Amino acid sequence: MVCGRLQRTGGILILYNEEDFLQLSGIQHFEFCRRQWALAYMEMQWQENVRTVEGRILHENAHDAGLKEKRGDLIIVRAMPIHSREMGVSGECDVIEFHRAEDGINLLGKEGFYKVVPVEYKRGKPKTDDSDILQVAAQALCLEEMLCCEIPYGYIYYGEVRRRIKIEFTEAIREKVRNIFAEMHKYYEQRYTPKAKTSKKCNACSLIDICVPVLNKKKSVSGYIDKIISEEENT
Repeated sequence: MVCGRLQRTGGILILYNEEDFLQLSGIQHFEFCRRQWALAYMEMQWQENVRTVEGRILHENAHDAGLKEKRGDLIIVRAMPIHSREMGVSGECDVIEFHRAEDGINLLGKEGFYKVVPVEYKRGKPKTDDSDILQVAAQALCLEEMLCCEIPYGYIYYGEVRRRIKIEFTEAIREKVRNIFAEMHKYYEQRYTPKAKTSKKCNACSLIDICVPVLNKKKSVSGYIDKIISEEENT
């Protein structure tokens, strides 16, 4: 059963098979840089730096599936597997909070009703783009489909500033998530790795030594030859 907004093309419901699922976490990389996503998720190339190591440690703590908490009317679940057949993605939520509420959903083996609130953990501080917002919004869409509920908001906890930011899941954000996953599937089906678009954010990318964006700049053959000859003459 698929709940929530159904994706239709020409009146036909489109559902992905499990073997065609993409990793949900890839949406933040895709929004940051299409090429980075293709190198990491299609070509399986990755390189650690201080930021990625710190982020991995933070997520390992949040993803301890053995840690489940109940605090009064609040249930906290970690590392819950999620998926969406509509969007063709799967992954894990860092943390899901179930808040007891009259207008919530019923949970198996639990009395009462609960509202669902996803919480994503990030090592740094709030970004100027939507990459983190899209990731937690994608988690919410998966949970809505799986649990047949509506999730109006979630949170992102930033380790550098040590506080959580509330994220409203507007229709614009929801539509952007769906469109990005559709684009990711097209790239993946075509096995297409985009060329680098150099910008200031390249310096913060952990794949800069693999991507080598400077090589993507167009240079004439004659200019390259003149440069080599000049270097040889000066040696």
